[in-house]
Amino acid sequence: MVHKMVSDMLNFLLSRRSVRKFKPNPIPDELLIQILDVARYAPSARNSQPWIFVVVKDSEVKKKLANVHVWAKPLENAPVGIVVACNNEVSPESYQVDCANATMQLMLAAHAVGLGSVWLQTLRNISDVQEIVGLPKNYIPIAMLALGFPDEVPIAKKRKDLKDIVYLNRFGSEFIH
Repeated sequence: MVHKMVSDMLNFLLSRRSVRKFKPNPIPDELLIQILDVARYAPSARNSQPWIFVVVKDSEVKKKLANVHVWAKPLENAPVGIVVACNNEVSPESYQVDCANATMQLMLAAHAVGLGSVWLQTLRNISDVQEIVGLPKNYIPIAMLALGFPDEVPIAKKRKDLKDIVYLNRFGSEFIH
């Protein structure tokens, strides 16, 4: 029984995909609250929890965010967008990693409840995103997520072989034969 549970969990993690096409169905607020609640349990340096989540439902705001760069387009037709931002004064050395952890936790929680998501990077458009959602300068947007019920089933993309990315004790020292 334990082996099946472990296998199911690993398969769940391996089955998450970036979803860029969404059904128009709205996401119930209760579901959003549930996944946001899970996201706040992400690990952070010194348990600083420097993140905030801006839930975006307004179509004009989503359109503005979707136009900050060419790869943000999935946000325009997603039922919900979420901007994940971190306070760089609370966690000056690790806010980017802390927020990345919260973003991944949010994506996994969304996957667990049947929602699709795609990570849309924001680091080259920080001031644009701050202005669009009214973030103070000390809240750095680390990611935007387009979120909704999937209207596509993306195929897993090829991954690098483990032997090419895992080393023993020192870079270049073979771990996997």
